Amino acid sequence: MRFFEDIDIGARRELGSFTFTAEDIKRFAAQFDPQRFHLDEEEGRKSLFGGLAASGWHVASVCMKLLVADGKRLAQEAAARGQEVAVWGPSPGFRELRWIKPVLVGDTISYVNVVETKRTSEKRPEWGILQGRNTGTNQHGEVVFSFLATAFVPRRNIG
Repeated sequence: MRFFEDIDIGARRELGSFTFTAEDIKRFAAQFDPQRFHLDEEEGRKSLFGGLAASGWHVASVCMKLLVADGKRLAQEAAARGQEVAVWGPSPGFRELRWIKPVLVGDTISYVNVVETKRTSEKRPEWGILQGRNTGTNQHGEVVFSFLATAFVPRRNIG
């Protein structure tokens, strides 16, 4: 991962994509969001969604998995080049979580992160605070999911 100084507002990371199958949707829902329209095709068809729909938490969890995987990939690439790897801190939270369109069986969602703001931390000058908009777009080019994440990013140059 990169240091705070190396990240520009507007920087875009393509995180990857995921295709939601009926089995995946039902498995996640059974464990974490057991609502009828996530568990049963017929109930999904009768709902506002018009089909078996993935839980919004499932859509968000896939985004997190891809964010972490992309971070590991970037860190490995930097280490292979002999660069110092920045170890990011935790996230103090997120805002503006939106489930914009239903994700149905067979939908492939592509996830992207775009840096929106950055500032240095007043209380911890060795850290910067980054905000990035994470979105998921389906195979039809429709944004289906969005949230604004905040992360602590280490600074290389303090002072």
